[in-house]
Amino acid sequence: MNTYKKSLTRFCALIESLEQIPTIGRKSAQKIAYTLAIENKYLALKLAHCIENSIHHISMCKICGAISENEICEICLDENRDHTKLCVVLHPKDLFTIEEMGDFDGIYWVLSQELEHIDFIQIKARIQKNCIKEVIFAFSPSLANDAVMLFIEDKLMEFDLVFSKIAQGVPTGIGLENIDQLSLSRALSARVRL
Repeated sequence: MNTYKKSLTRFCALIESLEQIPTIGRKSAQKIAYTLAIENKYLALKLAHCIENSIHHISMCKICGAISENEICEICLDENRDHTKLCVVLHPKDLFTIEEMGDFDGIYWVLSQELEHIDFIQIKARIQKNCIKEVIFAFSPSLANDAVMLFIEDKLMEFDLVFSKIAQGVPTGIGLENIDQLSLSRALSARVRL
């Protein structure tokens, strides 16, 4: 069997690469690799093309940190949104979850970096420019996330802001992408003032 496996270096490299994707284990990687390499070569080429395009054309919004195909994302450019409400999320993928609900009409701030690297000069300028009145933390509940909220609140104390967080009902330690839309919608609309 080892001789056979050694003769399939490219196939094994594909499996190992697929295993690097979060939530994909060995068996799933093998199934996907077989589908792409043997059963559906057209899908494999289409997927490779989409990945290449994504790498070259997708980046982070210069204002909020969301995923964007332009320098500034559509959310930041949308004048119909309520620019006085700023929703803070930990990861760009959290925006997809909140935006799918369609309940939040404000703007975002994606942290996705170490606290010591946060550009508070930029966010303070944004607060002043947009006359932001409320900062909403859309984090899943945990002691670490509570500490992040307190840290940010402390850094922004010079402004007359209302700080709130999404209501409990979001399970501890669970990412927003794993929460059903109804629970997240209720948590966001029943947010609690800090």
